[in-house]
Amino acid sequence: MHASSFGEALTRLWPQGDCRVGGLRAGIAATAPKIFMRYGIATPQLVAHVMAQISHECGAGRDITENLNYTASRMMQVWPSRFPTLASAQPYAGNPRTLANKVYNGRMGNRTGSDDGWNFRGRGGAQTTGREGYERVKKATGLNVVAHPELLIDPAHFLHCAVSEFINCGCLPYAKADDVVGVTRRLNGGTIGLAERKVWLATWKRALADTAATPVAASPPLVPDMPDAKPSTVASLIAAVIAAFRRT
Repeated sequence: MHASSFGEALTRLWPQGDCRVGGLRAGIAATAPKIFMRYGIATPQLVAHVMAQISHECGAGRDITENLNYTASRMMQVWPSRFPTLASAQPYAGNPRTLANKVYNGRMGNRTGSDDGWNFRGRGGAQTTGREGYERVKKATGLNVVAHPELLIDPAHFLHCAVSEFINCGCLPYAKADDVVGVTRRLNGGTIGLAERKVWLATWKRALADTAATPVAASPPLVPDMPDAKPSTVASLIAAVIAAFRRT
């Protein structure tokens, strides 16, 4: 492809990326240098693995919040042990909130008899799910996504939340080994959508191919935010990350 930067690549690969939240792609592109530097995503290969997983999980921006508006027959396919018969699923058909609380409460840190299943349904670039998942993002990013779940899909924080999940789920070592199966297992808990994730990975690798000759020195993972750093140092680091995405 002929995009000249990460932002242009993102725009091309996510053609409907702003359909749910306006400015999502611009927000991702604007925050990418700082976020990738913060978490040690320092080469085109690592960026490709991160973006492949995010692209699959959120449908390239089209599915940034989990859709639980299922028919009874679809519920039987997704949760066969919970809905063994059509009659058991029918009360939850077309009722996303009730369904979320039915299938998610009592696990993933969600309280029984609460609205946690609905409040902490899948959101964001990594489709973070459950109170425990939201608490994990809050701890990693400093963003109170437990009280304000909408922050997970805010353009200014979307990439930060998703990359923090990628790191905290243990994906980075597998990405460094170019092991898409290992990355998927760590992030997803299984290999759901593996074929599509492989396609996304190949697509992002092609998009970033020309940056491979310009590696960026890795920063230590999860370093603190940088307000105390000298402005010249910050500027040079961000410039280096941006340069890694530019095509020659």
